[in-house]
Amino acid sequence: MLQEKGRSARLTVGPWTHAEFTGTPVEEAVNFGLAHARGVQPPHRAPVRLYVMGEDAWRSFDSWPPAGYSPQRFHLGAAGALTSEPPAESSVDTYRYDPADPTPTAGGVRLAVGAAGRAENTELEARPDVLTYTTPVLDQDVEVVGEVSAEIWFSCSLPHADVLERLCDVDQDGRSWNVCDGLVGLTDAAEPQGVSVTLWPTAYRFRRGHRIRVQVASGTFPRYTRNPGTGESPATATTLLAADQTVHFGPDRPSAITLPVLGSA
Repeated sequence: MLQEKGRSARLTVGPWTHAEFTGTPVEEAVNFGLAHARGVQPPHRAPVRLYVMGEDAWRSFDSWPPAGYSPQRFHLGAAGALTSEPPAESSVDTYRYDPADPTPTAGGVRLAVGAAGRAENTELEARPDVLTYTTPVLDQDVEVVGEVSAEIWFSCSLPHADVLERLCDVDQDGRSWNVCDGLVGLTDAAEPQGVSVTLWPTAYRFRRGHRIRVQVASGTFPRYTRNPGTGESPATATTLLAADQTVHFGPDRPSAITLPVLGSA
């Protein structure tokens, strides 16, 4: 919007959490603001500066989202597979979500000092209410910069349910680290449907020898309030109902995550 009106605009996105108020974000904001307050141009730099996690380096771009990154679908499949091709046969995975024992939060976007940001998700993924889908070991780096989204074919034994999708990086030691995630609430989940989930944007390089993983769950508490399963407001609900959740995949129900990959067709 500012650029369309002929004004200079800058975007800086780094690996800090919401509660961090020192270092690069403050310095850049202050220097940019002071220059304009004094009626001078701020020091020249690219319009967009991103910290590419995984590479652990700052990069400059001309725009957001940057050019050169194309959407690539990674399909969920049987036996926890995550592949570039949709599965040839239809299948389902199931899990039970119990709001009395809600799926906990592990890292991510939180206003919680010391608990936000990058966290190991291995213990979380061992829970029976979390499904995981993982690529084979990568034979080359995969760079993902931009908007991340997913379509999950989902149904529930109750009409009211939440769907959480989380993108993770599995390192060479088998540890799973969260990258970004998104959650959507449903009020008509009894019949299978394609659920669109918008994850947080990211700038991440998955290294050769690592694996890309997707988690599917129905909550991340206390970051999001737990869905009671009754249709009542989560803030005032007094009844909590457990439910059986089903993830569908196959040629007619192609559950997949879409990543903006550098150089993909």
